[in-house]
Amino acid sequence: MARIPVQEGVHRVGSEEGPRLVEVWEASVRATHHFLSEADIQFFKPLVLEGLLSLEDLLCVRDIAGDLVGFVGVADRRMEALFVHPSWHRVGIGRLLARHAIVELGVTAVDVNEQNQQAVAFYVRLGFEVHGRSELDSTGKPFPLLHMRLRNVAER
Repeated sequence: MARIPVQEGVHRVGSEEGPRLVEVWEASVRATHHFLSEADIQFFKPLVLEGLLSLEDLLCVRDIAGDLVGFVGVADRRMEALFVHPSWHRVGIGRLLARHAIVELGVTAVDVNEQNQQAVAFYVRLGFEVHGRSELDSTGKPFPLLHMRLRNVAER
């Protein structure tokens, strides 16, 4: 397997990196959340930065130039955000960030948009299973969420 041209490890995100966080979020959403309209993306966009910066842990992977290419946000042992810039999809960055969140930060749960079947399958491969469903997302919009938790959490 070819070596991925990223800095080694997972790094803290600085508050000055807000514009890049939003840029990565938007590019990732446009590539993966095909169920969202342009109006939906514009609705969520101003909410993203404040929400991300309020999380207990906000960590990232950087390319060799030091630019943030993917990030994970965690609060209360829940993965609240995981986004990777689409030019870095399918090289293991999402898996690296998710595993770091699970192993180092004790994540046991995640909510995922039901319409994003690629993300659902990703979390299943990581060992999560669906244990509930909500018709509305956290903003009250009609984007159903699957509530997932790690299998065999009690055994960990």
